[in-house]
Amino acid sequence: MIPCRNEARTIGEVVVDARVYLPTVIVVDDGSSDATGAKALASGAEVIALGEPLGKGAALISGWKRAAELGFTWALNMDGDGQHSASDMPAFFQDLQPDEPALVIGNRMLNAKAMPWLRRQVNRWMSKRLSRRTGKPLPDSQCGFRLIHLPSWSRMPLTTKHFEIESELIIASVRLGIPIKFVPVQVIYKGGPSKINPVLDSLRWFRWFFRSRT
Repeated sequence: MIPCRNEARTIGEVVVDARVYLPTVIVVDDGSSDATGAKALASGAEVIALGEPLGKGAALISGWKRAAELGFTWALNMDGDGQHSASDMPAFFQDLQPDEPALVIGNRMLNAKAMPWLRRQVNRWMSKRLSRRTGKPLPDSQCGFRLIHLPSWSRMPLTTKHFEIESELIIASVRLGIPIKFVPVQVIYKGGPSKINPVLDSLRWFRWFFRSRT
């Protein structure tokens, strides 16, 4: 399941590559102003078009709902900008028991130097705070390449609508006693602009982080 906005340049290739490993691909087009939705559809994805940009969290929730409606127990999320390699998909399913909940997250930090410097530092800072909050080792808390157990997700009272949902999902999993696993994934950056607003999204994360204490 791929949440994305304005990724017409890369989404077709991402969908084609993903379908080699998982034939059902859902793309949630978060109010794109380009041909993202059309290119995803032409590449074989089911497309959910949000009428306006609602945020990555809202797009993820829409995609999880659709996957659950289709009868799936698991949803593998990846970004639409090409920074995740479909060849890493099998690693998420290794040693996974179909009837046992888990949250499996990609770990880019084994090759952290390949990440942009600022993103690497912010990721490490956030991961340390979340590790302290949860009492769990979280080497890469911000990676969007992750496998979600949908019946567990349906029990989570998630409230965030933007990038902070990835941290909120970790906290919610810990509170439900769901094991969190990390698998090594490749680090791919193609030089495109980040969809993260460094000021606004940081403020949203801090607001969520301090509110989540209770």
